[in-house]
Amino acid sequence: MPERILIVEDDREIRESVCDYLSGHGYACSQAGDGKAMRAAIAEGAPNLVLLDLRLPGEDGLSLARWLRDNHDVAIIMVTAAGEVVDRVVGLEVGADDYLAKPFDLRELLARVKSVLRRGAPKGEKRSDGKAATKRVAIGACQLDLDTHQLIGREGEEIPLTGMEFDLLRVFAEHPNRVLSRDQLLTLTRNREWEPFDRSIDIRIARLRRKIEADPEKPRTIKTVRGAGYIFIP
Repeated sequence: MPERILIVEDDREIRESVCDYLSGHGYACSQAGDGKAMRAAIAEGAPNLVLLDLRLPGEDGLSLARWLRDNHDVAIIMVTAAGEVVDRVVGLEVGADDYLAKPFDLRELLARVKSVLRRGAPKGEKRSDGKAATKRVAIGACQLDLDTHQLIGREGEEIPLTGMEFDLLRVFAEHPNRVLSRDQLLTLTRNREWEPFDRSIDIRIARLRRKIEADPEKPRTIKTVRGAGYIFIP
């Protein structure tokens, strides 16, 4: 069954050209011109990924990204005009998985779509032997299931993760008690499109701390090593 992508863009020509291109590469695409149409489309069935323009009439992309992150387990790629660094940072803070600046090459868009969808494996995935996946790593008081890409909280509840957040936790779990620089984290999570000093790593780690630390202001699981990077303490 093809993965579903919802394109939320007020420019009809851009929306249709993106839809035609992604459909030609095997994705099931639907379209929405604003927030109201987006909500209506999602009510009929949540997609795997939302390609969300930042500048929309009425409710803007940031508000819609917050709503998506709070209510649906979908990947989000935010699209905005080139050079809007503040918007890019805020977009990451509200939970976007990736960012793409206009004007963009359709081949780059396709690569980012593939990358984001590859990070987020379906929930409840089973191994080839038919048994439920059970490979888990302790992350503070939580458990990270490496097979289903789920983070399980203290009381057994599932804590929502974006694809990049899971990738970061996986990398930390694979390199315990080792200082990892921002550059190493970008390489190990296969996110070389970000610059080593980009705030995206810091923003995502701050979000992770709110999910896994008893006191995010005094982290004990993922610690900052001043001038060097971050270290995971099992």
